[in-house]
Order: sequence, then C-alpha cells, then structure tokens
Amino acid sequence: METHTCTTVLVVLTSVVTIAMQPIPRPFPRPGNTITDSSLEELQVQAPLDETLASSASDIPSEATLGFPIYPNANYLRSYDAGRGQHYYLFGTNATYEEMVNYYSIVLKERGNRVFEAPQVHMFEVGRFREDRMAFPPGITIKDFSWNGSLGYANPNRQSDGPSHYITVIQIVPNPTTSTP
Repeated sequence: METHTCTTVLVVLTSVVTIAMQPIPRPFPRPGNTITDSSLEELQVQAPLDETLASSASDIPSEATLGFPIYPNANYLRSYDAGRGQHYYLFGTNATYEEMVNYYSIVLKERGNRVFEAPQVHMFEVGRFREDRMAFPPGITIKDFSWNGSLGYANPNRQSDGPSHYITVIQIVPNPTTSTP
C-alpha cells in the first residue's frame, strides 16, 4: 500500500509538470482552410484563462483551512482537484529539501519516509487513508526540484514578484473534511 501511495504521488507530480509545460494546441489545417499568423494570434487571444493562475489573496489557503502548517516563507503556487472531495495544494520555497524535511519532522513530530532518492521525495502521512473516500492519504510531501542541476519548479504565478523557479515544492493534501474546494 505504501508503494502504491508513493507511485501515485510521483505520477501526480510528474503529470503536473508535464501539463504545465505543454504548448497551446493548434488546429489541424484542412484542405481549403488556410491558417495565417493573424488567425493564430486570434486563437491565442481567445484561449481561456487558466483560473488557477488568476488567484487572489482570498484564494490562498491558510493553515487553518488546510489543517497543516505551512512553511513561513513558502509561496502558494496552485491547487488541484485530487478527486473524491480532496484537493492538493502546492507551495514553493527556495529553502533546501533537507531544511524542509527537518522543519516538518519537528513541527509534525513525525519522521516521515523518504520514498525516492533521486530526485529526493519525502512523505509525511498524517491521518488515516480511507481508500473508499480518499484519492490521497492526508499529509505533506516534499520534493527536491534542484536535482541533477535543474533550475527548479517553474513559478506558475508569473505575474507575482516571486522567484522564477523554486528548488523545493511542498504538496499538502488535507483531510477531505478540512479541505477547501
């Protein structure tokens, strides 16, 4: 069951990065349909705005709404629907992976488990996982995005004053009863 959880978290984090890096889809040209640069610009302007990027200060979850501590200098990146009434919330920080693991070990009074060595991923499962009602176990996952010389996780909130990349990402999955939709 622990391997299944680790695999699920890795797949989710990988798919989040993959989705964020995908280009805007272009229509396939058909005979008699000529696509010009101006029509491509029109399509780009009409593309729907990603609602998660346009978050206001009132949309940023707090420790009270999540039921978990948030590292003091961590910046809220976005949230995703995990299914079964759960959301998971991503926070970025330029504190090292080791600092984050030590911080959450002390604050949660739990050692957690290192689930991957390269890139380093550490999970703190806090609370009981109920497979019939939950998509993910409640807890905190720390991932090192500076592994192998990477710049880090690209900041999706480009309009903010924050850094362009974060070397460490904190994923918080609250209990479905405390999670905000």
